[in-house]
Amino acid sequence: MTAISCKSVTVSFDGFEVLNGVDLDVSSGGWVTVVGPNGAGKSTLLRAIAGTLAAGGEILLDDRPIRSLARRERARLVAFVPQEPVIPTGMRVLDYVLLGRISHLGFFEIEGRDDVEVAMSALRDLDAVQLADRTADTLSGGERQRAVIARALAQESPVLLLDEPTTALDIGHQQEVLDLIDGLRSERNLTVLATMHDLTLAGQYAGLLVMLHDGVVAACGPASEVLTGETVSRYYGVRARVIDDEAGPIVVPVRRQC
Repeated sequence: MTAISCKSVTVSFDGFEVLNGVDLDVSSGGWVTVVGPNGAGKSTLLRAIAGTLAAGGEILLDDRPIRSLARRERARLVAFVPQEPVIPTGMRVLDYVLLGRISHLGFFEIEGRDDVEVAMSALRDLDAVQLADRTADTLSGGERQRAVIARALAQESPVLLLDEPTTALDIGHQQEVLDLIDGLRSERNLTVLATMHDLTLAGQYAGLLVMLHDGVVAACGPASEVLTGETVSRYYGVRARVIDDEAGPIVVPVRRQC
């Protein structure tokens, strides 16, 4: 079953095409990661799928055109974690996570006991219950990212969009966050579509890699096929050594000779 389907998706800003005819299918329960150099259109693609950006072509969520979905209906199908989320200073983490329940509430309805339990369950799944009464300004980078992902989980949407989920995290927290997401994907049959700059991490967690370049899909397939020295050199403009490893290809940039 296909959770996300993009057909000839285009997005333009001031006459400049950021996405140009992108085709992409993401299977239910799978993990697909979009990679590519800066300006390739990765974040734009996720924003278009999340419905926060107008796009040409066709985007289907659960076989339903995104254009036909009301905002609350869309939020029950897909949760979006942006690259630079904003958590209001002074807001309790639990209150922030509860914002993920808005799409399940009626107009002027306030959160009930069941909503609080869903929010606490999301924090428990991320080993972050101890953050519930903390305020945003007291959180470290890793704690902040857990809070943001917990809010997305509280939406109880079957599709999770992650725009650079490991940004500003050290290498230990990067792996920790990705392991948690992958575990939840397996437990809840979530569909994950992410963007990542780190090619090695992208290849180790995704079942399918999509290489975007100048707004088009330049390569698509398993990490072992997409992450080759030739492909990285062609689309990133650098020399790179790709080392085969059982966890996935390890991409090592090679310093240019002076």
